Amino acid sequence: MNYVTDDTMNAYLRTVQPMYDGVLGEIQREAIAAEVPIIPLETARLLSVLLTMQKPKHILEIGTAVGFSAGLMCRYLPEDGTVTTIDRFEVMLKDARVNIKRMGLENKIKILEGDAANILPTLEGPYDVIFLDAAKGQYGNFLPHCLRLLPVGGLLIVDDVLQGGTIAQTRFSVPRRQRTIHKRLRNFLWDITHNDALETSIIPIGDGMALCYKKKEIPVTLEGEQNDAE
Repeated sequence: MNYVTDDTMNAYLRTVQPMYDGVLGEIQREAIAAEVPIIPLETARLLSVLLTMQKPKHILEIGTAVGFSAGLMCRYLPEDGTVTTIDRFEVMLKDARVNIKRMGLENKIKILEGDAANILPTLEGPYDVIFLDAAKGQYGNFLPHCLRLLPVGGLLIVDDVLQGGTIAQTRFSVPRRQRTIHKRLRNFLWDITHNDALETSIIPIGDGMALCYKKKEIPVTLEGEQNDAE
């Protein structure tokens, strides 16, 4: 996994900030030992602070992986709160189901299995927080749906937006196989920082995290629709 902070800083942050306790901490340690891609500790700790402040009741996660982040987010929900999480990879979902059961969260976490591009249009929301951590090249396609599903005052949190820092380089300086995702991520970052509905900050932590606060409603053009202004 590439990070935008150097190894010395990462090692320090992971020393000074404690790992999570209980079964969630066990899952965290197991994933790190097995080199399973979960959000790094410093990113998880920032997520914890944001959710403590936001006090969400309903969360949408796009990209379940092995269920660690869904389990983490459940810690900051009220008794009747829920996490809805989307993933299409059975190799991850089989472990996620086991981990969700280990944490005793079967009644709080709902898994929607399939491609987020197909599932997002069927959701009605609203979701107080949306955590986007899926296929990076699809972030731009998912954004209109996230805006539709977020109420004013909602928070969109997007992980892994800086490609280990290479996002700051020109597209011709990155390997050819990475140029499409490089272009799409750059376009996505431009879109969220120039959208009148959002107040956005891009934070160089982990592999980059974007925080987008929805401050007002504006018309959202979904894929296949024609904007009246065009």
